[in-house]
Amino acid sequence: MEFISHISLAFIPILIGFILLYGTFKQVPTYESFVEGGKEGIKIAISIIPFLVGMLVAISVFRASGALDALMKWIRPVMESIGMPAEIVPLVFIRPISGTAALGMTSDLIANYGPDSFIGRLASVLQGSTDTTLYVITVYFGAVGIKKMGDALKVGLLADLVGIIAAIAVVAFLFGVK
Repeated sequence: MEFISHISLAFIPILIGFILLYGTFKQVPTYESFVEGGKEGIKIAISIIPFLVGMLVAISVFRASGALDALMKWIRPVMESIGMPAEIVPLVFIRPISGTAALGMTSDLIANYGPDSFIGRLASVLQGSTDTTLYVITVYFGAVGIKKMGDALKVGLLADLVGIIAAIAVVAFLFGVK
């Protein structure tokens, strides 16, 4: 076990060293390539900022306006009828929009119901089986100038739906509905 720990600690430096040696062997200007990559990374980070601010403002308006609460009142009976606890419904809707907000909701659910409760386990599995689809599409597609994102949005939201259904099924199967 200690051997594996040492290998895992040394893996990244060894990988970086291998890449540098391989690049040098292939006569690639490794330092100059690294600097160019850094420049491109900064440019991309700066170009993402407007999209990031826009998405954060939209999330704040959605939550502060009461639209999320209104949506929850409408959809809650349907979710409860399929065996999904009502407390998880806001997490299901906010997860594709904001990872930070979803993590906050998950933390609250775990604090209120406990990590070993059905709700705590389901919230944890939902965090790992879904993605921040709207955030990713808005920020990254916008930063690189992709205008037609309809198909990516459909596939991403379908993947989130499959992740939600799988999370409910797996947690219900492994831990039983409570």
